[in-house]
Amino acid sequence: MDQKLLYERLGGYDGLTIFANDLLPRLQGDAQLGRFWQNRGDDGIAREKQLLIDYLCSVTGGPVYYTGRDMKITHKGMKISENDWSIFLQHAGATMEALQVPKQECDEVVAFVLTLKNDIVEP
Repeated sequence: MDQKLLYERLGGYDGLTIFANDLLPRLQGDAQLGRFWQNRGDDGIAREKQLLIDYLCSVTGGPVYYTGRDMKITHKGMKISENDWSIFLQHAGATMEALQVPKQECDEVVAFVLTLKNDIVEP
């Protein structure tokens, strides 16, 4: 069976950009998670968004080379809690629902994201 890469099934670069464009404002506007973007300049936020897009493209099998740091280094010291993680997952789910991402792709994205938890959430 000729299975397309997750990258292709999510709409490629444009689809993942749309995903980031929907998810980031949800996170930034959240009463609890918004603190992570306080006192950040527009340029820093734009760079973070581009790194997110590149990361998503890279980890889903796309032809984009991610030049950012790994998730553990990136999130170290941010004091991301279990509750923060749960809220993030809710927003990611809402984004996938809003974009009508099919169940199989949602399940694959969630399975991958859950592998990152120990690198992001601080004990």
